[in-house]
Amino acid sequence: MSKKLNIAIIGLGFGAEFIPIYQKHPSANIYAICQRNKAKLDEIGDAFGIAKRYTDYDELLKDPNIDAVHINTPIQAHAEQSLKALRAGKHVACTVPMATTVEECRQIVEETERTGLTYMMMETVIYSREFLFVKEMYESGAMGKLQFLRASHQQEMAGWPGYWEGLPPMHYATHCVGPVLALPKAEAEYVSCFGSGRIDENLIEKYGSPFAIESCHIKLKDTDLSAEVTRSLFNTARQYRESFDAYGSEKSFEWTLIEHEDSVVHTGEKPEKVKIPDYAHLLPEEIALFTTEGVYDDDDNQHLSFIQGAGHGGSHPHLVHEFVTALQEGRAPYPNARQSANITCVGILAHESAMNGGEKIKLPDFTFNK
Repeated sequence: MSKKLNIAIIGLGFGAEFIPIYQKHPSANIYAICQRNKAKLDEIGDAFGIAKRYTDYDELLKDPNIDAVHINTPIQAHAEQSLKALRAGKHVACTVPMATTVEECRQIVEETERTGLTYMMMETVIYSREFLFVKEMYESGAMGKLQFLRASHQQEMAGWPGYWEGLPPMHYATHCVGPVLALPKAEAEYVSCFGSGRIDENLIEKYGSPFAIESCHIKLKDTDLSAEVTRSLFNTARQYRESFDAYGSEKSFEWTLIEHEDSVVHTGEKPEKVKIPDYAHLLPEEIALFTTEGVYDDDDNQHLSFIQGAGHGGSHPHLVHEFVTALQEGRAPYPNARQSANITCVGILAHESAMNGGEKIKLPDFTFNK
């Protein structure tokens, strides 16, 4: 595929962050945007000079000029909208998580394989500068043998839209599951998870999930590695943190405990604080600036996820570039549909395990690459 790809952005809250990145990417074009609220749709369309606008997603999918959709809607809509797009002949990039049930993940994997279309879950952490730093250190051999992986995502969700209230912590676990699978390019084979503590009673009703924190051990398939991930959403005193630690035989990396402080690389017993470099040099010049800047004009207009996530580690242009170049080159992106399902199903099954006292649960076969 050599022509510029016509991309449609679905959802214009967080989704607007990606519009100018696609606009400036040398192989992409923002062809259309979609938002149910017409006033918001027109505000964004006017700001970015986008003429093709839809308030109805089903109508957008009928447009034969659209090559791919990038979905940035509430999590309950991800699976249905991804499946509709694939069935309409569109490639799909979708913000996390892939779906809310194992069955929905299975359907998306099957649909990509039936149609030959591409699906990519846009997991920010595995394209953050911190992850790219560790990946570079690991792939250069400097870490030696990889021995263990750990990640956490702790975030207070009070004040977020109502569907978040009482959400099981592991149902939104991709930010911590993603990196522990992506570094060794491995798949989760089985999980065992424990819940701890209790959230406010009025929060428990919606999902029937009582836990303040869920902590999961993951056995990585066809390796001697395991990983541990921890997740909290409510009633837990902690500064926002998406963290990732990687322990090797020669060097280990530990994420900073406090935001904006330096992370640490350990060589034997000698620790060294490190400044994480930016990785804009991996990108086309046209979109390199977006590793350090949001797309809005001031902090008052930034999306809440961008502010709390410290700009998602400069990942947005890397995600766009991976999706676009994968389509242009006719290859699978990372993560592809099966890998996205494996990452997402870890969280879904981890919560099931926690509700059953830490029961060991195997990941389904469709989440393993062939």
